[in-house]
Amino acid sequence: MTSTEERPERSVPKPVFTDAEAGAKEFPDSGASARRYNYFKPAKRKQTHYEDVTVEVQPDPRHYLAQGWIYGFADGSRGYPLTWTKLKAWGVDDPEPERGPGSGGKPVENWPAHGWHEFRDPNEEWELTMYRYNANVVRQVTQNVENARNAKAFDQWTPNWVRFVERNVGAWMHIEHIFGLYVFAGCNRSGPTNMHNTAMAVNSEHKIRFAQDLALYNLTLTEEIEGFDGTAHLDAWNNDAEWQGVRKVAEEITAIEDDWGEMIFATNIVFEPLLGELFRSNLVMQSAAGNGDYVTPTVMGAGEYDYAQRDLRWTVAAFAPLTQDREFADHNKQLFNSWVAKWVPKALEAARTMQPLWSQPDAKPPRFEDSLDRAKSRFAGILTDLGLEAPKELNQ
Repeated sequence: MTSTEERPERSVPKPVFTDAEAGAKEFPDSGASARRYNYFKPAKRKQTHYEDVTVEVQPDPRHYLAQGWIYGFADGSRGYPLTWTKLKAWGVDDPEPERGPGSGGKPVENWPAHGWHEFRDPNEEWELTMYRYNANVVRQVTQNVENARNAKAFDQWTPNWVRFVERNVGAWMHIEHIFGLYVFAGCNRSGPTNMHNTAMAVNSEHKIRFAQDLALYNLTLTEEIEGFDGTAHLDAWNNDAEWQGVRKVAEEITAIEDDWGEMIFATNIVFEPLLGELFRSNLVMQSAAGNGDYVTPTVMGAGEYDYAQRDLRWTVAAFAPLTQDREFADHNKQLFNSWVAKWVPKALEAARTMQPLWSQPDAKPPRFEDSLDRAKSRFAGILTDLGLEAPKELNQ
């Protein structure tokens, strides 16, 4: 056996922490819970992906863009002009912060800098969701139409219903095209925040996609139904008396000058419930089954869902707080009421010019007056959600 001498314990320097090393100091936002974007106040406890990609994508000098707007328009206005609608939210009349040397930009301490920034789209739409939603709708509509084609379902349509669809359902694509392109796409850069503009862009996509759905459906019917006139909707839109009132109101809305708020209000708050849902839900979707057609309601229903479940939701969320605004509530209510007084009589007059359409199908829908009463009730409910009173014209 051999033995080894025990080695003495080695003297090794022990680390001494002086708090000078990286990461030693604790800052207010050093914790794991603060590892998030924190340049805005979320609507709920935690910010959503929608807010991360939408809120303040373009910075605002009223908050922290010390060098001012980095772009402008030919007329001299810059950034997101707050004067492109007569509606007002608290703080919009306050001046931008003054900048000075060493000021650090003088950021606004109280977020948001004005009431427009409080808006959040309840649908939480952004680039990914808008493409995914519309792709799903197109896929479903295409499958429904293809299934009907394979089942020879169009052979069951009554002759009068064929004439009704080729002229009137086809004519509705003009409405969707007009609003999609000349109202929502036209206004989509006019809003005061990224959140408003994104919601308008999505609304535009819904309208344009629905117009395309109807156009493609029209082409399918032209191929599948003998004698179906795929161009009849042009004559109906240009010449049929039943459509001239609706056409007049739609075109007048596109002619509103310098106020994106009035254009959106006139379309989504007035036109859609009093004319859009009146035609889509209370006429076409109520008549189709009795005339041997189960396909058209699925196409029209996609557009109806766009409005009732998505487009109306963001519009109410954008406008309702303005009637409770801590600074401009009375101003906004007066403005909304003036728009109601302007557009409701036009919409009701147009609705009554459509009355002969209710007598065209063989299997009749509910009476026109009952359908109009339902549309009026729906409209009155929307006004209640906005904090507005129903106009006297609804009683006529």
